[in-house]
Amino acid sequence: MKITRLRTRVAHLPVAKPFSTGRYDVRSVDCVCVFLETDEAQGFRVTANAIARLVTPRTKMIILNSPSNPSGAVMSPEDQTEVAKLAAERGIWVLSDECYIYLNYTGRQFSLASVPEVRDRLVIAGSLSKTYAMTGWRMGYALAPALAAGAMAKLQSQSTSNPTSIAQKAAVAALKGSQDCVEEMRKDYIQLRDHMVAGLRALPGVKCNMPEGAFYVYPNISSQFGRSGVNSPADFAGKLLREAHVATVPGEGFGTHEHIRVSYATSMKELDRGLERLQKFLASL
Repeated sequence: MKITRLRTRVAHLPVAKPFSTGRYDVRSVDCVCVFLETDEAQGFRVTANAIARLVTPRTKMIILNSPSNPSGAVMSPEDQTEVAKLAAERGIWVLSDECYIYLNYTGRQFSLASVPEVRDRLVIAGSLSKTYAMTGWRMGYALAPALAAGAMAKLQSQSTSNPTSIAQKAAVAALKGSQDCVEEMRKDYIQLRDHMVAGLRALPGVKCNMPEGAFYVYPNISSQFGRSGVNSPADFAGKLLREAHVATVPGEGFGTHEHIRVSYATSMKELDRGLERLQKFLASL
């Protein structure tokens, strides 16, 4: 039986150098990424035991992403806490990507910032893009010990420009205003997710896990390979865009070769229109 896997990252840094936190490109500082492969049959779940098996004396940072892009998988608070304590015991930094933290549908909100043992070596990357529907405004934040934050600021100031004053003022308004909209949006996303997963599962040959967070579904479309010149997610996504005008992201960019990523951050009407086009596209193959 073929097992489809999605990867997360453990960084082995040969020497102590500044971390690249913008796109987590550890290769830019002469480091090596070690990928943890997860099982589609288990919902792409990441566990503390799986991470611990990859940690070596050369490991300098563990990078976590929960809820996950693209799978929507959520690490349990227990697993995240166990990873944090392991890192603290071994002097390893943890970079926690919490950009989708408020789009968690499990009912168990959690941040590694609540684990005291790891705070001295913890960096949290956050974003206003997802929580406040500010995608494209390029506003985010990092929480880190003062020494690390200072080094990050020096690196960032030399590699990117500043966000516009308009985006900064919008961010302040979002953070200081009522947070009711965040919970309302989270509830709406749950309805959109359920509708999208049901629609995809109704399509012949398409398999789709139920994501626990973020606003993506990650259907397995490998049953379509070999039809009409489609032999990969990139082939499928390209053909789908050109012929049916439905935009998706091929799974190769995330480390899998059987999936496409589909966003459901739109109206129910648009989702139905996309599902109808996808159904006709599959029939045409």
